[in-house]
Amino acid sequence: MIKKSIAVISFLFLVTISFSQIYDPVEWSFSYEKVNDKNYDLIFTATIEEKSHLYSMHLPEGGPIPTSFTFEESGDYELVGETREMDEGEVVFDQAFEMEIKYFSGKAEFRQTISSSVDNFSVKGYVTFMACDDERCSPPQDREFNISIPGDDRVEDISSTGSRGFDASNRGLIGLFLVSFLLGMAAILTPCVFPMIPMTVAFFSQGTETRGKSFIKALIFALSIVLIYSSVGIIVSLTSAGAGFANALSTHWIPNILFFILFVVFAASFFGAYEIILPNKWVSSADAKVDKGGMIASFFLGLTTVLVSFACTGPIVGALLVEAASGHVLRPTVGMFGFGLGFAIPFFLFALFPAVMSKLPKSGGWLNSVKVVLGFLMLAFSMKFLTTIDEVYGLNILTRDIYLAIWIVLFILLGLYLMGKIKFAHDSDLQHIGIIRFILIIAVFSFAVYLIPGLFGAPLKGISGLLPSKSSARFDLIENKSSLVMAPVAEYRAVENNACSEPKYADKFELPYGLTGYFDLEQGLACAKERNIPVFIDFKGHACSNCKEMESKVWSDPEVLKRLRNNFVIIALYCDDRTRLPEDEWITSDIDGKVKKTLGQINTDHEISMFGTNTQPLYAITDHEGNPLVEPMAFNLNIKDYIDWLDEGLANF
Repeated sequence: MIKKSIAVISFLFLVTISFSQIYDPVEWSFSYEKVNDKNYDLIFTATIEEKSHLYSMHLPEGGPIPTSFTFEESGDYELVGETREMDEGEVVFDQAFEMEIKYFSGKAEFRQTISSSVDNFSVKGYVTFMACDDERCSPPQDREFNISIPGDDRVEDISSTGSRGFDASNRGLIGLFLVSFLLGMAAILTPCVFPMIPMTVAFFSQGTETRGKSFIKALIFALSIVLIYSSVGIIVSLTSAGAGFANALSTHWIPNILFFILFVVFAASFFGAYEIILPNKWVSSADAKVDKGGMIASFFLGLTTVLVSFACTGPIVGALLVEAASGHVLRPTVGMFGFGLGFAIPFFLFALFPAVMSKLPKSGGWLNSVKVVLGFLMLAFSMKFLTTIDEVYGLNILTRDIYLAIWIVLFILLGLYLMGKIKFAHDSDLQHIGIIRFILIIAVFSFAVYLIPGLFGAPLKGISGLLPSKSSARFDLIENKSSLVMAPVAEYRAVENNACSEPKYADKFELPYGLTGYFDLEQGLACAKERNIPVFIDFKGHACSNCKEMESKVWSDPEVLKRLRNNFVIIALYCDDRTRLPEDEWITSDIDGKVKKTLGQINTDHEISMFGTNTQPLYAITDHEGNPLVEPMAFNLNIKDYIDWLDEGLANF
């Protein structure tokens, strides 16, 4: 059963990243001509694929992205006049934009005159452009250029297939690698990744092996993680599978059911129901002493670890995947390699730990007790996958109350087991309680008691990222009480909201802490314009643990809550919601040319097109047209920083 589950997971992973092709129909080359002793013409030549076209520099407002050129400031030269188009192009009436638009087909040349009195200098910058054919458009892209002018009559031609942030010098890649590496190390503490630690320890605890063999298995496991993360960046870039594929994988019901079953199967094995044995055919006849099944299993455990982690690591690597989806290979590859390496090192150490454990005395059955404790933890964390399905698909079956009740029972049973009141098949008799076991008993029962107030509405901020949202609770004394206290405010907001339309999808979503807002971008922007206040956009997800943690630990602050309630129109956009919309509400993405049919797909498309990332949570303060008033804010538990950011956005408005 384990083997089949892993095979299906692997198949899903490969299938998910196997679709689509990059649409990048423009190749740029850069050169120069010497005009006189001091002046030079910079030449920008675009070669455009057949049936595609490149937009002009001069387009009416509200149309597509015009071609533009940005030059780095330098004391070596001065710009003379504006950049100019050297071709006539075509002027056509565009049905989509309902306006006349100029574009170029085949080839287009642009020139910029500069003046310089020095020798051996270079002109750096980038061209921003957008291209389309009859069926699709590329996202707005940047191509960097670095035109060296030696000061004689030579003409240099530089071809460009890169983008802003990717040039011949590769500058910044070391910094990107280091930051990604540190993020990978930190990801081990996220709610989705941490429960993989006991599974890893338990997997490498099985059997008696030599130190060298255990080291090789642990190394294969760690290298598999690095390889898979590195491959993701390359494959997404080459296939344009889309920056949201990891999110789609981590929120779809099939992989979540498989992960749930996998955790339960392992837990039952640790309780002594059966022993998981690798298939004999995995054992190589060439070397009976080398368990090659174990080596292969190490790879698949690495794959499973990566897939399970996507629910929490997706937001961390989301920006890299968006860049990869646009075809920029080097930076996301370096970033994903650094992240994978940082992520793998702790697991490599965890994998080595059982090799040391196996050398310790096994008298008293203490090692079996460790496996039973891990079994309880796996059962508890397996609920996370069912919660993801419940929230993403709006089933409202596994509510917060039921989830907490199950956890409370599990941890009480764990405490009783540690006390020796419950005994499993392979347990030895408990003669006495040692100091370590005694401390664990106190910790487990304390945690169970800590969970109990959550049944009555307590936020349980310490573990909010692991729990279903408070809105799913069917019994909430605290919320009811706060609603009575805040009745005057609620009444005021209700009157204020009479000026705007009833929020779409209000039957599916709600904001925490009694906040009012919208769940559709256009409707929210229209309301903000009508009330003449700025917009607060919250890109979030049902399965986003960091989103829940932000709301529990930051939004709950009275000063933050006051500002959200009084100063902004809130628009909450769920990027993983799978509600299928009527056909007349579908959109064709300008980013990848695909038809977006679900609410989550459309909201993700909004996020990428507006802010160039698909990470959640992402918070943005904009004007009535969706233009940012301040840099967007990502996951940040510093309340003061969040308040300052809210105030800055309001002041800029």
